[in-house]
Amino acid sequence: MKKFLFPEKIYSRWLILLIDQLIIAWTLFCSFLLINKFDYQQLWHSNFFIYTALYCFISLIVFTGMRIHTGIIRYSNTDDIFRIFMAAWLSGLLFTALCHVFLTPYFPVPARWFPELLIMNFFVSSSFLILVRIAVKSLFGYLKTIEPCDKKENILIFGSGPDSILVKKALEESKTSNLNVFAFVDDNEDKINKHIEQKHVYHSDAITVLKNKFNIKKILFTGDNLNVNGKKATIDKCIEMGIKVVTVPQSDKWLYGKLTANQIKDLKIEDLLQREPIVLSTANILREISGKRILITGAAGSIGSEIVRQVIGFKPEYVVLCDQAETPLHDMQLEISDDFPDARTHVVMANVQNKSRMEAIFEAYRPQIVFHAAAYKHVPMMENNPSEAILTNVLGTKNISDLAIDSGVDKFIMISTDKAVRPTNIMGASKRLAEMYIQSLNNEKGGTKFITTRFGNVLGSNGSVLPRFKAQIERGGPVTVTHPEITRYFMTIPESVQLVLEAAAMGKGGEIYLFDMGEPIRIADLAANMIKLAGLVPDKDIKIAFTGLRPGEKLYEELLLVEEQVISTYHPKIKISKVVGHSFFYIGHVIEELLKLNSLNNDFDMVKKMKEIIPDYKSKNSRYEQIDYYLMD
Repeated sequence: MKKFLFPEKIYSRWLILLIDQLIIAWTLFCSFLLINKFDYQQLWHSNFFIYTALYCFISLIVFTGMRIHTGIIRYSNTDDIFRIFMAAWLSGLLFTALCHVFLTPYFPVPARWFPELLIMNFFVSSSFLILVRIAVKSLFGYLKTIEPCDKKENILIFGSGPDSILVKKALEESKTSNLNVFAFVDDNEDKINKHIEQKHVYHSDAITVLKNKFNIKKILFTGDNLNVNGKKATIDKCIEMGIKVVTVPQSDKWLYGKLTANQIKDLKIEDLLQREPIVLSTANILREISGKRILITGAAGSIGSEIVRQVIGFKPEYVVLCDQAETPLHDMQLEISDDFPDARTHVVMANVQNKSRMEAIFEAYRPQIVFHAAAYKHVPMMENNPSEAILTNVLGTKNISDLAIDSGVDKFIMISTDKAVRPTNIMGASKRLAEMYIQSLNNEKGGTKFITTRFGNVLGSNGSVLPRFKAQIERGGPVTVTHPEITRYFMTIPESVQLVLEAAAMGKGGEIYLFDMGEPIRIADLAANMIKLAGLVPDKDIKIAFTGLRPGEKLYEELLLVEEQVISTYHPKIKISKVVGHSFFYIGHVIEELLKLNSLNNDFDMVKKMKEIIPDYKSKNSRYEQIDYYLMD
């Protein structure tokens, strides 16, 4: 029946125009009979058919000119209703004027004809035209609701604002969607237990009942920020109940103004962990970066590439992208050419270990600000390859910072890690050494301001735990976690880089900036939530397996040493650590000794030297623990 009444091909607009004109002629006839108390003789004695012909001719021109017939009836809205009223009113007005000029002098009619007949006909014709459209639209909607139930899946929409209503309409009008909007869920007391677009608005407390009673398996959230207006609490509740959470972007981000199926996405753990948006002092950052020459090392990495994207937005003179990874750097170059075609960038391949190569880059591009993000970061890999950790994280940082002084760089910002605090592994210790060298340089030579930013894990970075968990879930498990109680701080990549830029703008030199990472998160809870987000049950559908701490891994991370003092800044998410510094002469000397040991390829002697330089470096679950016992003796 639906295919017969509402075929895929829309009925001709000329057929709609013909039906409208038949309705207008018929309602004029009915109005005339009502005025004359159904005295049919008046049809012949009052020139009714002549006047009817003129009225239909005028309404034909008006309805065609206002394009009333071009609207698809099944998608009619209040704007269409208003236009019908206007067309009917304008037709009556023109008819009255033309009658007094051309017809009334030659074809007289009773005096009450015009005021009574036209007023009645205006209301009858416009009402009937609108009722027909409402009936067609309602029938179309009803026929959609009686489609086979196995083709449609009931879904709730959180919120009942304009964006939620647009999503509801888009899903109902979609020919490919298998989702049926069952109801809205909202915490706004003014809307609860009311109806919007023929859908009931429930309080979020009713989700459990709705799930059990109506087999609700999905709930949809609109917008990018999922941590406001009670969304976070409702999402947590849905995850616990096994209701799958899907998201769509705000309507202004829909492709070509329409919601497409690929824009309806499963909630990601990154969305669940994100916090309130950071408010930046863009004026400070703009003043610091605009018109400047910027060098970014590690520009193809997770943090470095995001620094590139955000720095470009502050209109520097040009940005130099430096990395040794060929394919990621090439991909970054293509991304910039697509997304930032007007940005001035220079892409160079180089290894920060190679000082002569880096010196040539400094001479060629004369950077004023350096963001040093190049580093080796994977703890187990560096535990097995300490020589490379020293060469990149220590020697590489020394090379770049020394060249920054020689080249008169204004600011040098190093990206460090919370693993540098009381390190338990080679990677953290190497980053701590880099921090110590950077700080010792600040007041020794030249006018370069050296700034360190220290934060924890970033969500979605290359090789991080989230992509690994996702791949394990897609394979059917198990999801491997090293220890039931292990915790980590997490921050999104854009958020961490925003804070890096803010710290760079406020830095005076010598500071170690700490970022508000929120509360630490148990990795086991993270794994369980990712399994639930996939619509599965932890330890039933997907097992969580504990494999034991890896070499150099500790249960929890710290952002601050005991002896460090914290100073507040004007930004609530950024603090300054006033760490106890070391002299440039001492740090330079011990690093030279470390590099000499490194050239001898004796890992144990090298690690022993690192532990002597950093007394609180205690290995965990590592072959180098025996050195700690030796030093204690």
